[in-house]
Amino acid sequence: MRFKQDFFEQLVGYYSQVFPVGISNPHWLAWSDDAAGLVGLTQPTDELLLGLSGNAKIDGASYYAQVYSGHQFGGYSPQLGDGRSIILGEALGPQGAWDVALKGAGPTPYSRHGDGRAVMRSAVREFLISEALHHLHIPTTRALAVIGSDLPVWRETQETAAITVRLAKSHIRFGHFEFFCHSERGAPEKLKQLLDFTLTQHYPDLSCDVAGYKAWFARVVADTAKMIAHWQAIGFAHGVMNTDNMSILGDTFDFGPFAFLDTFKEDFICNHSDPEGRYAFGQQPGIALWNLQRLAQALSPIIASDDLIEALNQYQVELVKQYLVLMRAKLGLMACEAGGEQDDHDLALIGGFTSLMERNQLDHTNTWRRFGQLDPNSSHSVLRDDFVDRSAFDTWYQLYQVRLGNVKDVEQWQVARNRVNPKYILRNYLAQEAIIGVEEGNLAPLQQLQRVLQKPFDEQPDFDDLAKRPPDWGQGLIMSCSS
Repeated sequence: MRFKQDFFEQLVGYYSQVFPVGISNPHWLAWSDDAAGLVGLTQPTDELLLGLSGNAKIDGASYYAQVYSGHQFGGYSPQLGDGRSIILGEALGPQGAWDVALKGAGPTPYSRHGDGRAVMRSAVREFLISEALHHLHIPTTRALAVIGSDLPVWRETQETAAITVRLAKSHIRFGHFEFFCHSERGAPEKLKQLLDFTLTQHYPDLSCDVAGYKAWFARVVADTAKMIAHWQAIGFAHGVMNTDNMSILGDTFDFGPFAFLDTFKEDFICNHSDPEGRYAFGQQPGIALWNLQRLAQALSPIIASDDLIEALNQYQVELVKQYLVLMRAKLGLMACEAGGEQDDHDLALIGGFTSLMERNQLDHTNTWRRFGQLDPNSSHSVLRDDFVDRSAFDTWYQLYQVRLGNVKDVEQWQVARNRVNPKYILRNYLAQEAIIGVEEGNLAPLQQLQRVLQKPFDEQPDFDDLAKRPPDWGQGLIMSCSS
């Protein structure tokens, strides 16, 4: 890998230099050829294994942990930072630069008495979800590899340490700006320096002045709204939407107790540390706005309040716009101009269908996939028999057909539905089965699952079992933050 070190060289004081503590008996557990190509790599090698496991220095790497703060479950934590992640620098690839971070490479000054390690199960889950979201066309950070070891670590029980190699276009979070606004180390000039760096690196079309700052924050709001629209449309619950887990670029970031919906539930909670449901599936749009408001507060020494408020007022507009684009595609509805009565009508139609799914306890992904089997011109729907309350479904379906109109080419329409309604998602029980395989020394289930998730919209008939509704033990699994 070839590195540049813009963050390390230009933002002294925004990080601490720290070197990895290598893991014993490192070995490859997972590798993404697709992600490797982003940073100019072709295959895993022994030399790379030593470097990425922290057992040898990588030429050109700088090794540092960033400092930031954030609101966690609504309360402000004045100093957080990379407690188990060490960044090597920005690796140069064929289409730009990507931060390379070793998650689980040992303690940093921000570990808060932790060991700085990641356990194998959490490393595997982060690898799988990072790559799965990418292939579902959802903005996300990426994962290059998982490296296993025989190093024991303690969580609820003894487990083994592992390292996830994460790639991100940027590791700058909402919490970075909060830290340099609210902490003793903060100052308007440091906040401005961070903001100017962010624009120069990631928004080169914008100027580092009042007009550029205003346009930038509006873009952050829009990108965040787009990300959330994708989550809600695909049925993804992040689980820990703290402001330190919010990427400034609108990429899905920092995976812990995430889950895709199995049975559709608006109030689904995937994190057992969140009993009140602050980060429940249906709460995510509102929480994202709350987080943007916290970012706006941190930026208020630099950006005028009226400009911040103007941008925040566009969040709901952009969220609805993006959500309607995605949901109309899932339903096969003709696109409409944004705003107006048709948007309200379509939102009601979409909400009516998701309410029906919830009341009838239907599987989210499989139900949407069934639209690829539907003859939309027929009065008989293949979906009907899935519903217990068929009368309510019939009422909805009649409204849907009126909105849809006559479809001229049914086969083409069905193919288009299968391009946007995936057959395969990373269900938590599938991830758990892959993890059990790794624990038993069998990488085949993990490798098979990774291959299937690279083509989530394809039929892949040899792997139909991976698209089925989970068994009883795997329904709606709730994970911990260490997951």
